[in-house]
Amino acid sequence: MEVFSTTYFLALINIIFIDLILAGDNAIVIGMAARKLPQHLQKKAILFGTSGAILLRILATLVVVQLLSIPYLHAIGGLLLIFISYKVLTDDGNHDTITAKDSLWPAVGTIVVADAAMGLDNVIAVAGASQQHMGLVVIGLLISIPIVMWGSTLFIKIMDKLPWIAYVGAAILAYTAGKMITDELAFEAVFVDQLWLKYGFIAIVVVGVLLLGHHTQQKKAQKISQPVAGNK
Repeated sequence: MEVFSTTYFLALINIIFIDLILAGDNAIVIGMAARKLPQHLQKKAILFGTSGAILLRILATLVVVQLLSIPYLHAIGGLLLIFISYKVLTDDGNHDTITAKDSLWPAVGTIVVADAAMGLDNVIAVAGASQQHMGLVVIGLLISIPIVMWGSTLFIKIMDKLPWIAYVGAAILAYTAGKMITDELAFEAVFVDQLWLKYGFIAIVVVGVLLLGHHTQQKKAQKISQPVAGNK
């Protein structure tokens, strides 16, 4: 991929949107971990914790990009990303396991560890969307710093008011997942000369994720709306 080509900028836009969709949970974690700190320490905890988490994520993503060159790992990453795209539509966003700390460095540690545990989806998605371009990985993840620190909570509120944005994000992730699978070198003989099969498979992945995610959302909504037995 040539730097500053159309493909390069499209991949960068894809990575930024992935960060917007997936970084929201991490912003919530940061807020929960720092909420018991005195106000003058909260900004420091968020700055240090986020910086450490982003550095760790950059290193992890660079490692994953290298690993994706191993046979079949590209396809495995794509399968994981299919689940992640489904989770975007169905996740309840429960973060009750995050413990708030009342001093600076324990709060920073909680932010870094929690982000590392929750950031696997972002790492896999960005590694896949970057098409193994190291510069895109670093630029995309550096862009995610202000997104996580300032923009994600706002984006969550926007998604609550405009639920269709979650479907757009899930579709982009599902497209990236399908492309990772069809770009797997081990499947080259199947897809390389059969573009209709390649994009047909990607379309099935995208539509399948959206339909299944929507169905799961509907079932959850029905359960919530049903009256609890005995509370008549």
